[in-house]
Amino acid sequence: MNLILLGAPGAGKGTQAEVISNALNIPQISTGNMLREAVKNGTEYGLKAKEAMDSGALVSDEIVIGILKDRIAQDDAKNGFILDGFPRTVPQAEALDSMGVKIDKVLEIYVPDETIKQRVSGRRVCLDCGATYHINFKPSKVEGICDKCGAKTVIRKDDMPETVIDRLNTYHEKTAPLKDYYSKQNKLETIVGQEEVAETSKLTLKAVGVN
Repeated sequence: MNLILLGAPGAGKGTQAEVISNALNIPQISTGNMLREAVKNGTEYGLKAKEAMDSGALVSDEIVIGILKDRIAQDDAKNGFILDGFPRTVPQAEALDSMGVKIDKVLEIYVPDETIKQRVSGRRVCLDCGATYHINFKPSKVEGICDKCGAKTVIRKDDMPETVIDRLNTYHEKTAPLKDYYSKQNKLETIVGQEEVAETSKLTLKAVGVN
């Protein structure tokens, strides 16, 4: 099964991609990793991507899709794949279709913006050992101090309220229109994120035919 996962930053897309990947034994393909791998291996499209990046230009959709086609031709993707982070815009989805990449289903993990803001802005990370906490859902025993190593915990720049709002605005403006695009193709299924991650995972697995 060839899948695309949609969802606002902080909706838990990565977690659900992992759940599906393990259940169906298909790879989760993130654009960043795929590009780095192609550049490192010096593939035809990898070299084109490197040239663009070295000159400070954006890597074109055509190059990204070329790299994607190489990636999904690998053995581990013969039973399907999960695209996480691509396409981000309708033109990218159109390019994906026109280059013959077949998509069976598009899953949207939906969580209201307010919930995401609360989730993300409450995250804390240990400066030393990288342990993660949440002021509401998983607080450290002493506020601002890591339980594991006693170092300070901080808010990452990505989790600052203003950064979260910016990222959500970008998502709604550029990526959310993909819902209409795939809805018209009868490929979109929306999964409402639950408070318990395990409950969301149950709904996700059901959507891909795993009970």
